[in-house]
Amino acid sequence: MKIKKDLLIRYVVPALLAVLMFSSNFLNKKLFGFDDQNFAVWFVLSVLCFTCGWYINQSLGWHLGGRVVFSIVVAATFISIIMITFFQEYFDANELITENLLLYSLRNIMLGAMAFFGMAVAEVLMLQKDLLVFQEKQKIIDDSGKDLKKEAELELREAKIKAQKILNDAEAEAKDITLKKERMEKELKEFIRTEKEFIKKYEKPE
Repeated sequence: MKIKKDLLIRYVVPALLAVLMFSSNFLNKKLFGFDDQNFAVWFVLSVLCFTCGWYINQSLGWHLGGRVVFSIVVAATFISIIMITFFQEYFDANELITENLLLYSLRNIMLGAMAFFGMAVAEVLMLQKDLLVFQEKQKIIDDSGKDLKKEAELELREAKIKAQKILNDAEAEAKDITLKKERMEKELKEFIRTEKEFIKKYEKPE
């Protein structure tokens, strides 16, 4: 059900944007006037295109959605130019054809710009959200790194203490072995001297 809804949004929203741009050709030609009615119509169209751009960015992403919106703007402008060229009477033949072409093309471009603006706002909000999440993760990583650093320092300190203890024990054992060796050498020399004296005593003629 959710997949169908996503597909519906993915295809229906760009189609709605294209319809809004195309339908703007059939509105009052003086849409850019500054009276209340014209401003209200233009404002509503702009808000709808802004919303379409927002949803396109949410469903298609910035890169693909941007290409889709750009294609819609180009297609709507191209179709508008063809319609104005072949149906000049309907689009006020008393005016210059070049003026009509520029005016209706400008409408489509402005509505497309509003769609791009909606996409940009949605993208900025998404990036800000991702940035906040990244900052939280970075903070957690930094805190974990500090804890790991303290733990490593403690382990290193314990290792140094153990190494110093092993070194002291080895030095004490070496000193003890040296003392035992000297004592044994001394005892051996004393034993040899005693034996020599004993041998000399028995070697004297009676």
